[in-house]
Amino acid sequence: MGTTVFERRRPPAAAIQRGLADTQHSVFWLDDLPATRTRPSLSGVVHADLAIVGAGYTGLWTALLAKRRDPSQRVVVVEARTAGWAASGRNGGFCEASLTHGRENGVTRWPDEIDQLDEMGLANLDGMGDDIASHGIDADWERVGALSVATEPHQLEWLDEWEQDARSRGDESLVRLDETRVQASVSSPTYLGAVWETRTTALVHPGKLASGLARAAEEAGVVIYESSPVRSLDDAADAIAVVTAGGRVVASQVALATNVFPALLKRARLMTVPVYDYVLMTEPLSSEQLQAIGWNDRQGIGDLANQFHYYRMSKDNRILFGGYDAVYHYGRKVRSQYENRPETWQSLASHFYTTFPQLEEVKFTHKWAGAIDTSTQFCAFFGTARRGRVAYAAGFTGLGVTATRFAGDVMLDLLSGEKTERTELEMVRKRPLPFPPEPAAAIGINATRWSLNRADHNNGKRNLLLKTLDSLGLGFDS
Repeated sequence: MGTTVFERRRPPAAAIQRGLADTQHSVFWLDDLPATRTRPSLSGVVHADLAIVGAGYTGLWTALLAKRRDPSQRVVVVEARTAGWAASGRNGGFCEASLTHGRENGVTRWPDEIDQLDEMGLANLDGMGDDIASHGIDADWERVGALSVATEPHQLEWLDEWEQDARSRGDESLVRLDETRVQASVSSPTYLGAVWETRTTALVHPGKLASGLARAAEEAGVVIYESSPVRSLDDAADAIAVVTAGGRVVASQVALATNVFPALLKRARLMTVPVYDYVLMTEPLSSEQLQAIGWNDRQGIGDLANQFHYYRMSKDNRILFGGYDAVYHYGRKVRSQYENRPETWQSLASHFYTTFPQLEEVKFTHKWAGAIDTSTQFCAFFGTARRGRVAYAAGFTGLGVTATRFAGDVMLDLLSGEKTERTELEMVRKRPLPFPPEPAAAIGINATRWSLNRADHNNGKRNLLLKTLDSLGLGFDS
């Protein structure tokens, strides 16, 4: 087995120790928000036309889009804690147009629909930007595109194939950068080449987006209850009761936007697993430090390894640096103690200083983690229950910032009972294979993680396990 650039170019241990010495275990995006008013918890019986469970991106977009379709309907959102506190408030803020976790995954699964899915994804991203502007949401929106960088020689061939595919489709928005050009764009000794997708990615401040969506929804007449964990969905004559400890919402229709948390529908409980992702955030860079790395175009960046890193600049010139480790814990549990993993932050700090040795004096101010709702098709799935009165969307697998808006429209289409361009998609009509129960889930997921790491150390060559999963259509490709 070979080594990766992050093993060949390890920074001094003292630099890692110094960089992490005063880091807060806290989510920067949420700490960076102004104080907001406390919303009430649900008490007693409330009646609604549409009840939405979950006040993350999926639930808030669904609420806002529902009021746009019919301003007179009563829409209520019920949230276990506070709006945007989970994945929506702690992700990297990459708004990618793809609805299929990248074109390659979409081509593999829905080859007859991929061009349509790409068009719909780009229209959805455009619509997201328009909505943010029209609702006056200050979310630090930047339509800067994304760099996918090769850090190992074998990855250069993948960049060439990527460019050739784009050219064959007449896509002139993708720019291939050789080593000299990528180094001129962002100065890192690890970069051997890149592709720059100039129009398919925007960056946002995740916390500001969530709080802004919540404000916009309330201004449209949506009622949001916080600190109200939902215990069950009960049938109530011609309606559905969303039941919490303090009360219930009796609604004609329900949209479930619970992301990684245990599904309220039995049929969906094996469809996702929680995989923990970890992040560091630096202090703001000085003008001299910014000059040392370039990065004047401020693109989001991801490398091409299976265990990949993603990173981006914030408005105040901090660098968010995350990824690499994706950790599954036995039993599908979502627990706060899983968010503390010192060995992962040590690895991320080491890899950061390897990527940018000229920033060896930069310190990290924040470290945090969150659970990703991983599905076997590597992107969102959809469905209905209770004779079409309940719709759900989940399984975004770490690429949901933009796709949640599309998911809101899909759920509203499904609840309307009408055929639309979205509901006719095979991607929407078919559900992915479920994960097996324990202990098979833990054995399979951890064996796959080991195999992906092995491939990164073997010129990207996939072993028999990964080839078998590929042939079965299971989405373990990153």
